[in-house]
Amino acid sequence: MDQLIEFTGNHLFLVVATLVVAAMLIHNIALDVGAKNNIAPQQATELINRQDALVVDVRPMADFNKGHILNARNIPLGSLAKQLSQLEKHKGKPLIVSCRSGAQSALAAKQLRKSGFEDVYNLKGGIMAWQSANLPVSRK
Repeated sequence: MDQLIEFTGNHLFLVVATLVVAAMLIHNIALDVGAKNNIAPQQATELINRQDALVVDVRPMADFNKGHILNARNIPLGSLAKQLSQLEKHKGKPLIVSCRSGAQSALAAKQLRKSGFEDVYNLKGGIMAWQSANLPVSRK
């Protein structure tokens, strides 16, 4: 025990850095547990093609108009709660929520699950990951 105290006193920066890294790892692991409904672009295309999943893009309309997943429905995150009625008829099928990078869509997916939508997925990496996978985007 004396050696541990001496080591900590002599290498305080190293001990603090180790504790910070350990805390960050624990935080990431805890977030990953909640991310079980994150899907990659390839998995999203399978859901769209095989189960007729609806893509809900929560970016602002200006960003949506610059390019979005084909047949996606634009409901900006700020107005999602008010526009849930537009999605009611799709409650029985999978919903894939997308945004620019996957962060806002994760919040929207959580909100949709709380509103009674059970089969909700977050597009991991958002439209940026979709385009990086060379999947098509529409500007219509």
